[in-house]
Amino acid sequence: MLAQCEPVEIAVGEILCETGESFSHAYFPVTGNISLINALDGHRPFETESIGSEGMLGASLILGINRALQRGIVQTPCMAMRIKAEILQAAMQRYPALSHILQSYLYVALVELLQTISCTRFHEVAKRLPRALLLAHDRSQTNCLPLTHLLLAEILGVQRGAVTIAAVKLQRKGIIRYSRGKITIVDRKGLEAKSCRCYQASIENYASLLR
Repeated sequence: MLAQCEPVEIAVGEILCETGESFSHAYFPVTGNISLINALDGHRPFETESIGSEGMLGASLILGINRALQRGIVQTPCMAMRIKAEILQAAMQRYPALSHILQSYLYVALVELLQTISCTRFHEVAKRLPRALLLAHDRSQTNCLPLTHLLLAEILGVQRGAVTIAAVKLQRKGIIRYSRGKITIVDRKGLEAKSCRCYQASIENYASLLR
């Protein structure tokens, strides 16, 4: 299957799929991450899932359905392997082991989605922002993240001002440092301590897949 993939570098903000449209390719990020964004009429868009090197964009292809449920947009500079949708689906039919691996990932992704829904419903921004930064840090492999307060507000589904207030508190404690369009992780352990339990639950969720 790797012989059928091509490496691509994708810039921040590039849209890889739109809601309701067919996938031309499936993407497997190597570095960086891709956000799945949902939007309801009259409401701010928000992130339902972030995809890094643990996953793929185009999960509905695993079910044999070539249709995007949400917009897929690059959140941080991303290097990925991509494969044509029809080639991936043919490979899944030919290689049962590949199909099993991707189905396991789909299950873990659904568990993660439920975790995110619960986190959004019950946890305050001061806890959810550290979780979002930790997940972005894990996937970007760099301490300097090209994340604006506006983008983080969209990820969390809140007003920009709420992100600014939470970020100021983290900066005053020496946990992060931010300038225009960039957030630098200064104290990783401190950020973990400020996050809600959902971050650790996410790590344990993905770890269960790799056992």
